[in-house]
Amino acid sequence: MKYWTTGEVSKQRNISIRTLRYYDQIDLLTPSFKEDNGRRYYSEKDLFKLEKITILKSLSLPLENIRDVLDKLSYKQILISHHNYLQEQLSKLQTSISNTTSLINMIDMEESLTWERVTELVQNSQNTSIKWIDYFQDDEKTFLQETIPNLSNNDKTTQQYISLLRRIEWCIKHDIKPESDEGHQIACELIEISNDTFQGDTKLMDKFWEIRKLPSEETGLYPISEEVLEYVERCIAYVTT
Repeated sequence: MKYWTTGEVSKQRNISIRTLRYYDQIDLLTPSFKEDNGRRYYSEKDLFKLEKITILKSLSLPLENIRDVLDKLSYKQILISHHNYLQEQLSKLQTSISNTTSLINMIDMEESLTWERVTELVQNSQNTSIKWIDYFQDDEKTFLQETIPNLSNNDKTTQQYISLLRRIEWCIKHDIKPESDEGHQIACELIEISNDTFQGDTKLMDKFWEIRKLPSEETGLYPISEEVLEYVERCIAYVTT
């Protein structure tokens, strides 16, 4: 049977010798073999036990509780609990990444972002359970969730929509009418992107647009001013009539 010294275990597992000795003192992990001179040797069974301790510690379980459950839980059971914990942490991290990406995209869309606005938008993204999607049938939901631009993404389509929104806001600020060359160009680009997004399904496109015009508090979609929505309708009408 192979044994490992305290120094070898410390180096392999990146655990201090002091910690290993402390585990021995409190009878949490006692080496299987000790020489008369005090030299300690750990067996493979000891190392598995140490691994179980390390995982349980990562789950924020106090040492006294670890001692109580250590021999009652198999290595596989502990690994499963650790896997579930990591999945939870991954979900939180992904949510944090999405919220951060959303804020970056919001900054791209809004010239000045007040703290009140940041708080409102972050809370909206955290608390909303995709309310707008509930207006659609199951087959439509699947399609829309995969295709509708989302501020938490940095894909090309989302960036195109952001760019168009900024251009529309610029036109409104500089009193450039929807029935202008610039409005005509914006409308053409919007129609092209929308056709690509909805894959030519005009009925679904119209349905989404009607929901897009509802209050953001009701839909959970990113809030767009009535002025911008009206500009979009007018410039598209200018092109299609």
